[in-house]
Amino acid sequence: MHQFRASTRVRLVAVAATAAASLALASCSAGSSTSGGGNGNPAGGATGGGQTSDAGLSIGLVAEPSNLDFTKTDGAAIPQVLLYNVYQGLVQLDQKGDISPGLATKWTVSDDRKTYTFDLAKDATFTNGKPFTADDAKFSIDRVKKDWTVSLKSAMNVVDSATVVSPTQLKVVLKAPSNDWLYRMTTRVGAMFSRTGVDQLATKPVGTGPYALGKWTRGDSISLVRNDAYWGKKPYYKTVTFKYFKDPTALNNALLTGTINVVGTVQTPESLGQFENNPKYDVIEGTTNGEVVLSFNNGSGPMKNKKVREAVRYAIDHKALVDTCWAGRGALIGSMVPPTDPWYEDLTGPFPHDVAKAKTLLQESGEANQTLRLRIPTLPYAVSCGTVVKSQLEQAGFKVTLDQLEFPAAWLTTVFTNADYDMSIVAHVEPRDMGAVFGDPGYYTRYTNPAFSQLLKQADEGTEQQQVTDMKKAARMLSEDAAADWLFVLPNLIVADKGVTGIPKNAISESFDVTGLSGS
Repeated sequence: MHQFRASTRVRLVAVAATAAASLALASCSAGSSTSGGGNGNPAGGATGGGQTSDAGLSIGLVAEPSNLDFTKTDGAAIPQVLLYNVYQGLVQLDQKGDISPGLATKWTVSDDRKTYTFDLAKDATFTNGKPFTADDAKFSIDRVKKDWTVSLKSAMNVVDSATVVSPTQLKVVLKAPSNDWLYRMTTRVGAMFSRTGVDQLATKPVGTGPYALGKWTRGDSISLVRNDAYWGKKPYYKTVTFKYFKDPTALNNALLTGTINVVGTVQTPESLGQFENNPKYDVIEGTTNGEVVLSFNNGSGPMKNKKVREAVRYAIDHKALVDTCWAGRGALIGSMVPPTDPWYEDLTGPFPHDVAKAKTLLQESGEANQTLRLRIPTLPYAVSCGTVVKSQLEQAGFKVTLDQLEFPAAWLTTVFTNADYDMSIVAHVEPRDMGAVFGDPGYYTRYTNPAFSQLLKQADEGTEQQQVTDMKKAARMLSEDAAADWLFVLPNLIVADKGVTGIPKNAISESFDVTGLSGS
């Protein structure tokens, strides 16, 4: 990832050529040199030669959003479809995980690392016909702080002011140096909105991207249509339809019968054999930054007791679990940092599988007679792994009830909003989300630890090396405190018709970026 430091001079990030689209991202490395995007075009939005087609593409997914407004609704389902495709930011991630130009063609950072000056694209327009200007950029940044209601809005707390210098230049001043802020601007938090296009975000998104919303058929699909007025290179496919399947077998069958062209997230890894040996399909297997977390309610109930949390961690046989519920595909991690992050280290050692120790800790906790409520979303990975977790915990003497809550509505209300649970299982796919998940006591994990928060603050404000050092310390602290249990990192498993090209191997952004896909 690009971090812009003030060592001896102001650093300039300029636009350079690229022709790759970012559905997913390779690993980020702290301290990489600056690079750019594509010819007045966002780094992820270029296609080979700008060729277009009247063809359509259909992609199968599992988690349909409840609405289209990610400023007021948490969860990954909305940015998965809209970010980079419909909404763009000043900056975005390229396939290498580097921060590249988006609606900003270049930017400078002051020596004290607190002032960012962005030069903006001069010909970008929103799908409502309005031009994109620095006034919209200021409006969008200010609006995160004033009007957004989701927890991720805290990423903008470090901003002191956003000032319009000219219609094509914006100055942002931070309250303190931040290693993290520009990176967060590549996520949904950095999406740019039209000042006249935010009245109906739940159903009518207005962005500057290569696609616009075509039709949303609730319970079935969301269709995007190519934005013919797009200011950069236009995408290959005229329409892209995301079709939603609650049953993973039905998802696979849809590809086999030609109903869809791509299985965007394979939910039955054990079924890949039928595609791997079929010349009609390409199977893409890489990694993601989606940590499948056995979440604990640290704020109330039996999981508030550290010995209970530790007992749960010792009771889980992670290798057996991933072998059973995800066909052995997925990396074991031990804390809230995937291998693609610069501060990753293997933390699977501190809590090895030890049933006897789990039983001892459970008895010492005084909570052995309590029944733990494992309340999971109706998502294939959670359902598949939930039964394994329940079984392993019961072998260690725990009493567990397993409740499947409809996703997104019931799970978001019961677990995410009301924290009415003891344990849950959910994949956190937002990039670099350790602070978001455990740094806010009001978040559904209800984790409170001033020392952890201080480490996050030091990491953000310190040097690049201090960031890596302190983030490693924070990850170790989470693990030692048994703030959750980390089951595995989701692999990126995609199956596509042979003619679909441009699908990268790894998926590490929030977006299922379709702008660089093409057909042959």
